[in-house]
Amino acid sequence: MIYWGFVVIGLSLIAWGGQTLSWLAPDTAVRLGVMEAESDVEPTYWADVQGEARWDAFTLWTMLVAGVLLVFDQATWAYFGLVGGGMYVYFAGRGIVTRAIMMRRGLRVGAPGNVRVGIVFLVVWGVMGLITLIAAGGSLST
Repeated sequence: MIYWGFVVIGLSLIAWGGQTLSWLAPDTAVRLGVMEAESDVEPTYWADVQGEARWDAFTLWTMLVAGVLLVFDQATWAYFGLVGGGMYVYFAGRGIVTRAIMMRRGLRVGAPGNVRVGIVFLVVWGVMGLITLIAAGGSLST
């Protein structure tokens, strides 16, 4: 399980760090390819992404804490894993579905290549959240 803790830490740092950067330094986030430039997307989508980044900066840290606690073999990791896992499954699902619906309606949500990369990361984070939920639930039942 210690290895899974390192995976969770790494992937969580990318998600939480990227969202925090998108909130606090959007120009830097655009330069690093973490988010699309405001001029490349619909105004409503930009507002949604900005709100999501702020909220995620306050919430997605829970999975990072779960990973750290898991590495140090602390039983309390499971509680953070349940909360964080659920949040990452929601985060990923909402991100994928929102982008798919907006693209189907012809709305600009970013360059096609960037959207594909974003969706791949969302799938990875969603799977990580689901695996963590299952592992946390299993560790609490013992």
